[in-house]
Amino acid sequence: MSKSRLFRVGIDIGGTFTDIVLSGSDGSLHTKKTSSTPEDYGEGIIDGLKEIFTEHGISPTEIDYLVHATTVATNAVLEDKGAKTGLITTEGFRDVLEFRRIRIPELFNLDYIKPKPLVQRRYRLEVKERLGPDGTVRIPLDESTVMAAAERLRMAEVESVAICLLHSYANPDHERRVAELIGKILPSSVFISCSSEILPEIREYERTSTTVVNAFLGPVVSRYLDSLTNRLQSAGINCPLHIMQSSGGQMSVDTAVSKPAYLVESGPAAGVIAAARIAKQAGLSNVITLDMGGTTTKTALVENGEPAKTNEYEIGAGINLSSKLVKGAGYAIKLPFIDVSEIGAGGGSIVWVNKGGLLQVGPQSAASVPGPVCYGKGGEQVTITDALLILGYINPDYLVGGSLKLEPEKARRAIEEQVCPHLDKSLLEAAFGVFTIAVANMVRAVKAVSTYRGRDPRDYTLIAFGGNGPVVALAIAKELAMSQVLIPPNPGVLSAYGLIVSDAEHEFVKSFPGNIKDLNSEDIYKGLLKLIDEALTLFKKEGYDPAKTEIYRYADIRYRGQAYELTVPVSGQGLPNLETMTAAFHEEHLRTYAHKSELDPVEMVNIRVVARISLEGSSDSKQPSLTKSKKVNFGTNTERMAYFGSSIGLISTPVLSRSDLLGKIFRGPLILEEYDSTCLVPPGFKVSVDDFANMTISSDI
Repeated sequence: MSKSRLFRVGIDIGGTFTDIVLSGSDGSLHTKKTSSTPEDYGEGIIDGLKEIFTEHGISPTEIDYLVHATTVATNAVLEDKGAKTGLITTEGFRDVLEFRRIRIPELFNLDYIKPKPLVQRRYRLEVKERLGPDGTVRIPLDESTVMAAAERLRMAEVESVAICLLHSYANPDHERRVAELIGKILPSSVFISCSSEILPEIREYERTSTTVVNAFLGPVVSRYLDSLTNRLQSAGINCPLHIMQSSGGQMSVDTAVSKPAYLVESGPAAGVIAAARIAKQAGLSNVITLDMGGTTTKTALVENGEPAKTNEYEIGAGINLSSKLVKGAGYAIKLPFIDVSEIGAGGGSIVWVNKGGLLQVGPQSAASVPGPVCYGKGGEQVTITDALLILGYINPDYLVGGSLKLEPEKARRAIEEQVCPHLDKSLLEAAFGVFTIAVANMVRAVKAVSTYRGRDPRDYTLIAFGGNGPVVALAIAKELAMSQVLIPPNPGVLSAYGLIVSDAEHEFVKSFPGNIKDLNSEDIYKGLLKLIDEALTLFKKEGYDPAKTEIYRYADIRYRGQAYELTVPVSGQGLPNLETMTAAFHEEHLRTYAHKSELDPVEMVNIRVVARISLEGSSDSKQPSLTKSKKVNFGTNTERMAYFGSSIGLISTPVLSRSDLLGKIFRGPLILEEYDSTCLVPPGFKVSVDDFANMTISSDI
């Protein structure tokens, strides 16, 4: 064992599996998939690390950088298992969480029930004060009302408090004073979150909702990260722990604890970062990513090498997405996100029949416990994985390198009892029906980031990964007439790989409203400089060298009277050119909505700064490459029967490994098995491997 060898580690927790990737300074890459442990996610992480240490002779002291993505924040919101939270707000705004935006996402569903607020009404308290939209004090803060509210929350034994006062984005003084006062009354363990620190932007509901989500998650995420840090130290790993944000950048544990709402989509973001990197390497500028795991399927758009981003997001909407056409189904979080659409369709998604007798797949999931029926761990309801097994697409003896043995007979009985009678179909036809419905659900997710936003998926390459993405990728591509699919090496752990190649990143925003023609370039410049200074200060606090920071400036702009704005870059580093910004907005509006109105007044809403530090080559590590993994050549080199629908039927299908494709072109049907995933190539497609070990699959017609 070399004393000078060091490793960067990426750990991604999913609903079914926990993925681990180790990248060594010697150029080696090691991967591990282990079952997630929902009762204590840290247990699965430590067990997986110990196994990979033993397998490859690695010492815990050789780990010098660790990046983590977790579903803890997402699950806490979805399962309503966050902290007992209170809200302090301006007099008259107690019910903003109830009013929301008065939008109904399902117009014709008479039974639709909106999500209940994360803060019960009796814990939403008002204080007497009022600021104007320019930050001027109209009614001074009545501190006696603050003390009374704090005392009520103390008696209620809340664990967390969100503070969101009217127009605090323009003047944070009242919020800061409220935080100071309640901090003297509430126990020191109570988590306090101010909207002026989390989201200093206009829009009262979004700002309140985001701050409440942050407070709701604070104690949960803090306990989890404290426990994980202690577990890692007990295992001999004393390197810094960094956390992935929903925006695709890393941040320190301390920052994550204070801003847990930034973690909601951390795992999916890491996968998109890795896919964008691989696309660039392969010479592809425009791609759509497809990440199918055990619980959900995530899709995202990458254009000109950059993942699409948004600051409009809802969680808990069945399909999580940022479309402005679908609002009100979840909890609003107005923070930087990689623009990921997520739908409840994964390998563990449960198959069921609705009241009308129609077969449905998801969004409920069997997860890792009890898991699909074929896992033999007590699962009783049919899942997508059970159908894939019966169709012959996955190998019962070699899932996750053979560490997870499947039981086909249990899956067979479950489908015959639960699915066949409702469809009046044979076993294979019923299983293929489950597969077809699942694919239709995932096509919807791909459309959410393409056709729903004016993009034609036929102009993009589909990059599929996750444990199940490569199994369904070609069926999805065929439905959307996409001409090419790319499967990267080790697709089942790609999100964990994305963690170790991501950058440190922070975004800061400040409301700066006004008609652009009436604004002053110098005032905007001073506002941007202040945000840049905040970013550099935070990087220094986190232990990074501020001198290495790359700064990107943006402005949120809209036509007067519009409800939503578009984000455009502010070019250069000096005084902003207002005419250039306005022209950029017109073009972005044309691109997004297919029209523009250059004669209408244009307003600026916010200014933004994205600060980024590239971590490539840190810790003296060589650039990690998925092709270095020893498990890239896993395969069984056999044949098995696979069913491709009634038009093709059940046919003998070769089962190969990725290495078998080197220098050759193979035609489907074909099954390609790897340690962490299986790729299905139906008849009518051809596959080859490029210089970076990516499998490229296209139509053979």
